[in-house]
Amino acid sequence: MSAPPPPATSAAVYLWGGQQVAPLQHPLLAGATAVAFGTTGYYLLLDPDGGVRALGGNVYGQLGDGSTTDRPDPVRVVGLSGVAAIAAGDLHSLALTRDGTVWAWGRNRDGQLGDGTQADRASPVQVSGLSGVIAIAAGDYHSLALRGDGSVWAWGSNEDGKLGDGTRTRRSAPVRVSGLSGVTGVAAGRSHSLALRSDGTVWAWGYNRYGQLGDGTSISRSVPIQTALAGASAIAGGLAHSLAIGQDGSAWAWGWNKDGQLGDGSYVDRSAPVRVVGLAAVAGVAGGDFHSVALLRDGSVAAWGDETGGTGPPKRRPVPVSVSGLSGIMRVHAGGPLSFAFK
Repeated sequence: MSAPPPPATSAAVYLWGGQQVAPLQHPLLAGATAVAFGTTGYYLLLDPDGGVRALGGNVYGQLGDGSTTDRPDPVRVVGLSGVAAIAAGDLHSLALTRDGTVWAWGRNRDGQLGDGTQADRASPVQVSGLSGVIAIAAGDYHSLALRGDGSVWAWGSNEDGKLGDGTRTRRSAPVRVSGLSGVTGVAAGRSHSLALRSDGTVWAWGYNRYGQLGDGTSISRSVPIQTALAGASAIAGGLAHSLAIGQDGSAWAWGWNKDGQLGDGSYVDRSAPVRVVGLAAVAGVAGGDFHSVALLRDGSVAAWGDETGGTGPPKRRPVPVSVSGLSGIMRVHAGGPLSFAFK
C-alpha cells in the first residue's frame, strides 16, 4: 500500500443535526477538506494546505493550540503540517501526516495519545513507534492505526478488549492487534473496533452488548472475530452500531437500534448484519451516535435514525430518507448528533 493521500478538495461543507434541522453551509467550516467532531463538542478541520484548525471545548487541550482555553472560532493546531487525515475521540485528537507518522493531543488518562505516558497534552505529540501508517480512527478513549503492510495497531483504554491484543490492559503505546493481516480499512465506535480485509471480510472486537461486533452474539471480544458479512468494500462505526457497504453498492448495519440507526425498518438491536432498506448504489457511509448517513453514487445523501435533519423536526426514522437540499456531494461524515457533507 502507498502513503496516505493528500487532503481532498472541497468547495462547501454542509452541517445538520442537533438543533440544526436542515443542512447549512456553515461559515466556520468553510474551506475544510475534512471535519472530525469530538463527542464532547469540539471540531477539527483539515485544510487544503495540510494544516489543521480546531474550535470548541478545550478543557484537556484537545484543540491543540497549546492552551486549555475554549475557542468559539477556529485556531491553528500548533506544529502540524502535511496532514492527510484527522480523527477525534471523546476528548483526544489524532492526525496522520503524509510521511506516515501519527500525532495526538488532548486527554490522555487512558494512554489514548500513544506517547508512552498518561499526561494530557495541549499540543501534538508523536505517537511512539509507528511509521508507515495510512489510516487512523478514534473511539472515545482508544485509537487505531492501519499501517501500509496491512497490520493494525491500537492504544488507549482497553476495557472490553477494544485494543484487540487479547487482554483488557490499557496501553499508553501502540500494540499490534492480534491475528489480523491484509487489512485495508479501520473504523471505531465508542468502545468497539472494526477492520476491513482485502478479501472483503469484516472483523470486529471490543464491547458487544448490542451486537455491534456482528458475530451473532452479545459477547465482548478481546481479539478480532469475523463478522457475518462477506463482500464488503467499506466500513464505519457509530456509537454502538456498525455499518458496511457491500461490493454491490448495498448498505448493511448491525448493533444498537433504539432509534432506528440500522435502517432496517425496526427498532430491534441486531447481532448480525441486516441490509439497510431501500438503498442501492451507495458510495459512502458514516455513523453518528444514534443515526447513520449514506452517500449515493448520484451525489445525493440519505440518513436514518435519530436527528437525521433535512426532513423537518428531528425524529426517529427507522428507514433511510433523502436529505433535502443536497446534490453533487462527494463525501459524508458523522459524529455525535451531527452530519457533514462535502461538495
